[in-house]
Order: sequence, then C-alpha cells, then structure tokens
Amino acid sequence: MSFHKNTALLLCLTASALAQKPATHVFHYDNVLGTSMELKLHTASAGETNRAEKAVLSEIESENKILSAWQSNSEFSRWMKTHNTPVKVSPELLEVLALFDEYRQQTGGALDPSAETATRVWKRAAVENRVPTQAELSKAVEKMQQPHWTLDKVHGTATHLDDAPVALNSFAKSYIAGHAADKALTAGASGVLLNIGGDIVVRGDLTERVAITDPKAAADNDEPIDMVRVTNRTIATSGDYRRGFDIGGQHYSHLIDPRTGETAENVISSTVIAKDPAMAGALATAFSVMQPEESKKLAAKLSGVDYMLVLRDGSTIASAGWQNREVPRLVTTGFAPATKTAGLDLMINFEIARIDSPRYRRPYVAVWVEDQDHFPVRTLALWFAKPRWLHELKQWYRDDQMRNMAEGTDLTATLSSATRVPGAYTLRWDGKDNSGKQVKPGKYTVLIEAAREHGGYDLLRQEINLDGKTPAKFTLNGKAEVGTATVDYGKH
Repeated sequence: MSFHKNTALLLCLTASALAQKPATHVFHYDNVLGTSMELKLHTASAGETNRAEKAVLSEIESENKILSAWQSNSEFSRWMKTHNTPVKVSPELLEVLALFDEYRQQTGGALDPSAETATRVWKRAAVENRVPTQAELSKAVEKMQQPHWTLDKVHGTATHLDDAPVALNSFAKSYIAGHAADKALTAGASGVLLNIGGDIVVRGDLTERVAITDPKAAADNDEPIDMVRVTNRTIATSGDYRRGFDIGGQHYSHLIDPRTGETAENVISSTVIAKDPAMAGALATAFSVMQPEESKKLAAKLSGVDYMLVLRDGSTIASAGWQNREVPRLVTTGFAPATKTAGLDLMINFEIARIDSPRYRRPYVAVWVEDQDHFPVRTLALWFAKPRWLHELKQWYRDDQMRNMAEGTDLTATLSSATRVPGAYTLRWDGKDNSGKQVKPGKYTVLIEAAREHGGYDLLRQEINLDGKTPAKFTLNGKAEVGTATVDYGKH
C-alpha cells in the first residue's frame, strides 16, 4: 500500500516546551483503504509522534492484507476461492466473519456481506436503463439468504460455502481504524483521532467536534445538519446521497436491502455513535436500510449507541441520548450557510486535478469573491494544511491582508482548513459578505486559486453582474492544479 502524506502542526511549541507539554499533530494521507485518511496525535515528544504514526500505518497495512476484498492476494480473497473446505484463518479474519454473522442476526438480515449480489443485478439493469425485474431480485434474495460460511472458533477455521459475491466493506474500515488507534496509544500517544473516509475513531484524551453533512446540501460549504462532540467513541455515517443508480431520470440508492433486493429509499443518511468501531460502522449501514422503528428497537437493546437518521423528506429522527452529544452551533465562514432567497445565487463547480506523481501533495485552495474595487467581500473556501505556507496562495493572501487591515478580521482562524483530495467540489454564494450582510447589486469577480508544493499554480477569475435577475453561466479552465470550473449565476 502506498501512502501520500501531508503533515500539519496544529500547536507550535518551542523545543524545550515540546519536551514538557503535549502537542497535537495532524497528518493527511491519500490512498488508505481506498480513500483518504486524517490522523491526529496528541504526544509529548517528536519520538512519540513518529512511533505512534508508524504504528498506525503498520497496523492498517497489516490488516488490509488480511481483510481486503479488492486485493487479489489478501487472505480474505484467497479464502474466498476455496469451497467446502475448512481453512485455518487469522484471528482477525475469523473475528470479522463472526461479527458479520452477529450483525446479520441482530439486524434481521438487513446487514449482509453478500449484498453485492443484488448490487450487481441493479448495475446490469441500469446499463440497460431499466429497473430489475421481480424475478431477478427474487433470485438474488434467495442467493443472499443462504449461509455463506461456517466457523469453527475452537480450531480457528472458516469454511466458505457458496459462490455469492462477498465484501467486508460494511464495517471493515472502522474495525481496522479501531485497532490502529489502539496501536497509537500503545506506542505512546495520549490521544488519537483516525478519520478514514468519514469513519472517525477517537481515543484517549482527545475530544473532537464532528460536523455531520446535510445529505440534501447542494454545496460543499453548505451548513452541516448537526455537530456533535465525540470522546472515546466511533462515529460513522452511511447514506445514499453520494452514490447510486440513475435509471429513466430517477435516482436510486446504492444501498440495497438484502431482505428484498430493493434499494433503500426511506433513510437517506444515518449516523451512529458507539464505543465499538465495528458496531458503529455496521449499524450506520444497517440503519440506512432498516425502517426507523426497526432501528430504534435494535439500538435500545445495545449499550451506549446513539444515532440520527435523515429521512427522504429532510426530517430527522434521533435517539434519546443524541442531544447530550450535540454542541452549540458555531457557524463559521467554512460552513457559511447559503440562505435561500427568492432571487438568484451563485454556484461554483470546480475540480482539483488528479496528478499521478510520487511527490504529490494536495494543493492549497482558496475561493472568494471581490467587488469592483478588488476588495474581498466573501471567502467561500480556504483549504490548507500548514498556516505558514498560506502565502503561496499569493492573491488570496494579499487580499486577506487587505481585509485584515480594513476590518481587523483574520479568516484563517475561522475557516474549515483541511486540504481536499482530487475530485469535484461545489460551493455556493448567497450574495452576502463575510459579516452576513447582503451586498449591493453590481459587478463582482469570483476567484479560484490553487497552489501545490512541488507542483503548479492556478488563478482563475470570472466577473459576474450581480443584479438579481439576469442568469449567466461561465466555463473556465485551469492549467495545472484546477480542472474545468463553472460559475453559474441563477436560481438553484
């Protein structure tokens, strides 16, 4: 496994103070279990930091070689090629298979490792622009409901029984993250946070505020639907708003109910907080498939489980203990709410370019709006790792210094700052300035700036006439770090 890392020191201390007082360090990686990872370590020395970081990466790599369904040479993939033969397996694989049996039983079949069987039926039908027939789904359900393996815990063997496609992705990430976090504590860290693709494990003396994405949000800078405080827990979110099937102009969830073969359409997002990482990941998936009343009954039987469900109509259902984990809402520019108005607003879509290079570092990106006098009126996004390198965003940095002198405001203290992986992003501007006041009609310029260590630099500009009545759409092209970008002024 190849990790790409971008490191940030959140709390800068002198060498003498570092030896006496713990500091918090943040690391960002790409290509970890097929996604991105954030690692936060609370340590008292550089030696502890290095040991804890190495312990985390080593544990993730080791367990991925065991549990990956996507690596042909993993232990799980090799075991899947056997049939009706007891095979001695590692304790980790045996435990994960046993956990799937347990959660399959607890959820009444709503969580099943062979859900991929029905997913393939939907994929084939989607290619033909049709929904699967009832006969196709019934055949898939029959296959999914068969036993997939038997386990002999005394002798440590597992016997693979059928040919149904099986993946361990429902909770494998959170399961591995939990073990990796424990390794960091053993290596000397006093606190650790691991965020692997949105599954967040917090251990030790760290407390994390976690923003939960609104599944109906149209832009990456829309306000989160909720924010909770997490200490010595795992929080996992699952939902249908990122992936799915588009058939005949209708979107269907990628989450399948193994009991029926139908896509799960009622719950569009489920977030679960639990002590055990595997449980949090498993229930987040299951609760997206189950009916809310089913989820409520199951959660009541389990210890220390809280959840919030977002339904198709946008309403929410939460466990009784959820409100105890909520924190006062702190709305910053990084989560600037896009107030819905009767007029027009601005949608900015752009891509962070995918660059195949062993020296790849995520670019720093700033997106903002300035008036006719080139004074910055609203910063929509500022994504960076090390504050001391912000000056590499030459234009934004100059404009922020101008704003700081004029208004006495420093946006780096309030913006969501984590760098973003390559991919498509959407930002919205509601026509308000940084203080929340509606700007006057007139001409404004949207700027998208990206700079990368060992890489290129892009600065894209587009002037718009903010008159509240004349829609306009523009396409821009970056040269190095930004792909195609569109600036769409209209009613959204």
